[in-house]
Amino acid sequence: MSIVLIVDAACDLPKDFLDKRGIQLLPISIKVDDQIYIDDKDSHRLQAFYRQKLLTLKHEAESAPYSSGEIHQLFMRDIVPHYDFGLIQTVSQKRSAIHANCIEAQALVQTSCRKSRANGETKRIFSMRVMNSGTLFTGQGVLAAFTSDLIAANKSKHDILRLAEAFKRKIYGFVIPPDVAYIRERARKRGETSLSALGAFVAKSLAIKPIIQAKNDATKPIAKVRGFDQAVNRLFAYGVNRIKLGLLSPYVVVSIAGDEADLKTFAGFLELKAVAKLHQVEIISCVMGLTSGLNVGPGAVSLALAAEDHAFD
Repeated sequence: MSIVLIVDAACDLPKDFLDKRGIQLLPISIKVDDQIYIDDKDSHRLQAFYRQKLLTLKHEAESAPYSSGEIHQLFMRDIVPHYDFGLIQTVSQKRSAIHANCIEAQALVQTSCRKSRANGETKRIFSMRVMNSGTLFTGQGVLAAFTSDLIAANKSKHDILRLAEAFKRKIYGFVIPPDVAYIRERARKRGETSLSALGAFVAKSLAIKPIIQAKNDATKPIAKVRGFDQAVNRLFAYGVNRIKLGLLSPYVVVSIAGDEADLKTFAGFLELKAVAKLHQVEIISCVMGLTSGLNVGPGAVSLALAAEDHAFD
């Protein structure tokens, strides 16, 4: 049975990793002022976008995920003719409409496949499943890397679904926004009120930066650190500690909403890479996707890994 993994563009993984693993992509477009930009994970285009500073609050910006109809068209064109089973892993269903759109598209794809068999156009039976990752950004990347390993190991679709469902509950994803006020303003424009204006003002005035955790469809601040660089280095120190204690998969995914080379300016990142090499863990770094950068702000840093249940320290 030929099996393919599909992720949406909110998943932080570099394009060469996706291509090497045969992972298909659901692109996401964002509209900035009157211009449409497509996130296809090309690092050069992503970095050029961030260099133009198009995500500052001076610009009106919103994301536009594929509709159910567009997902249906993509599947019938690029997936159904070539594979027996397609697994879509989406960003947390509580943070985006992508999961709901994929569920609607699944019904459309199944209807089209039944019609094709009834009309004698094909004898092949195609099936698909939509999986809510329950996480964000680099967390999706960790899940996708794990799942692609299962596919490469020729696991059955039932084993892949069972193991990926269990694994996703062990993913710890984190993001550090440079400016809480930015998140509050973007959220306000989406109609969310989870961050108060006063809280954003206090955080900004005292240079307090939250480390936000995404796990099992819940996002919450789990630490507050004075200074952005200090917060990022603390997150990398956490990653170093978890690697030493042992991970559930040999991947740590790191992304930045800007120039990937800027990660090397953090001493903690260099230590993370050195410790990972000693423990045969792969650090996968990339430019953060556009829809992620839109929501958490230019310069934001994200890290994710999979480990047994623990508290952040």
